[in-house]
Amino acid sequence: MRNIFVVVHPEASHHTDGLVGGWFDSGLTELGTRQAGAIARALADRLDGRKPEIFSSDLSRARRTAEVVAARANTSITTDPDLREKSFGEAEGKPKEWLRARSVPLPDVGERLRHDEGIPGAETRMQLAERCYRALARILESPVEDQIVVTHGGPVTLLIAAWIGMPIEAAGRVQFPCASGSITTLRKDPRNFSHQLVQLNDVGHLLQA
Repeated sequence: MRNIFVVVHPEASHHTDGLVGGWFDSGLTELGTRQAGAIARALADRLDGRKPEIFSSDLSRARRTAEVVAARANTSITTDPDLREKSFGEAEGKPKEWLRARSVPLPDVGERLRHDEGIPGAETRMQLAERCYRALARILESPVEDQIVVTHGGPVTLLIAAWIGMPIEAAGRVQFPCASGSITTLRKDPRNFSHQLVQLNDVGHLLQA
């Protein structure tokens, strides 16, 4: 059995300020800090005393969430820059309207992963996908049965795609929307070794915050 709990960091200051996140290093808000506590309690209930490994994006909002979860689980965290949100280049930290006015939308058909959004310095979705596939491969090298991955909204889809074995070139067509503060559960069945998406975007625990 292997359980991977993929957590999207909760409310951060760039959300409330209407700014583009990406690699802009915003911190948790007061509500976000309470939500991190609710996430930690929910994960503790699911782990039922088992000690997990915790991996986190190195950006403050994710790392702080992971620290709250780790304190509850009495364990440490491993930070990994490959778990960061997609970089939006020059748009980071600017108002979201600035990005919307300049961004070139994804095409319906054709090249979507390598699409140039028109923002200097921004990553393509392929670059994000390559990071996420690498990160999950490293996480799966460990034999530990319970793992927690604290990341951002953008990487979740690509971590799921990597988990189910989707070829990276096909990942440009999929999206698994997950809200801030959500928990998504991935599991490897010990009988037939299938990779399961057990629960997507669980936010019920946030009512506690």
